Amino acid sequence: MKYRDYYQILGLPRDATQDGIKRAYRKLARKYHPDVSRQADAEERFKELGEAYTVLKDTEKRAAYDRMGSQWHEGQDFQPPPQWDDNFEFNGKENRSRSNADFSDFFEAMFGSEHAGSQRQPASGKTSQADHAGHTASDLEDAYSGVQCPMPGQDHHANITIDLEDAYRGAQRAISLETPVLDAQGRVSLRSRTLNVSIPKGTRSGQHLRLSGQGGAGFGQGRAGDLYLEIRLRDHPRFRVDGRDVSLAMPVAPWEAALGASVTVPLPDGSVEMTIPPDSVGGRRLRLKGKGIPGNPPGDLYVTLNIALPPADSDSAKATWDRMRQAFDFDPRADFYR
Repeated sequence: MKYRDYYQILGLPRDATQDGIKRAYRKLARKYHPDVSRQADAEERFKELGEAYTVLKDTEKRAAYDRMGSQWHEGQDFQPPPQWDDNFEFNGKENRSRSNADFSDFFEAMFGSEHAGSQRQPASGKTSQADHAGHTASDLEDAYSGVQCPMPGQDHHANITIDLEDAYRGAQRAISLETPVLDAQGRVSLRSRTLNVSIPKGTRSGQHLRLSGQGGAGFGQGRAGDLYLEIRLRDHPRFRVDGRDVSLAMPVAPWEAALGASVTVPLPDGSVEMTIPPDSVGGRRLRLKGKGIPGNPPGDLYVTLNIALPPADSDSAKATWDRMRQAFDFDPRADFYR
């Protein structure tokens, strides 16, 4: 996938105002409109301009795009940084089912699943909460300046990443969120706020936490919207997570696998004793029921045995390995070539 430099496509500096973005797009769109331009690449350039404008005209998309930094260049090989949109607070839920077939793979990767919806206009003078998406608070205050009836504030959404240990135990965490705003010059900046969030025990990846009244402000004494936090689990150096199930690779000595043993298995919230059956082989998968992420029912913990070999790093160690070789009538490749 190739990086798209939307500012370069529109011929703008990264600190351009929203009005400047609009003017640059209109000028270039007239120049490259397929019905007007005679240039061979007019249609492709027109599509590029439309995609760039779709991102930069929207304060949320633009702020999210800018968060990746300015070190990327047009056409450079690119993959979105992990959790690139963590702790980014956006307004409303846009229409996720909208097709973006005319947009690049870059756009789809960055905005297709979360922010790709269209801005819908209210019908018959009525505005729903979904129609608020993408507008700033000042925009909405202007729109509702003459409204007498209370209007609820829009819901806000953000993705946050927590540790697996927090999912096992539950936790209280201070979460910093950033939301885009327009300054007096019409430039996009990020405003931060910190919330104390209770992470319930048993929280799993993909779950949403609802913080009542922490969304957008209401209008005409309407109630505030809610804030929905979508939970992601941070990659763990030891454990892998699948739903509520957790897996772990456990090193064991050859004699523990051959003769059986009792070993201590670490958990994200402690440890548990596990029995290794005799004659176990490397790669064997053992299940510890109910030791995954807590819940109703809880997940399971799956332990895969990795046989660790002692090093032959001394004369005595080499002699021991040689005695084992002589003691066993064992060919590890007996069935390999059949």
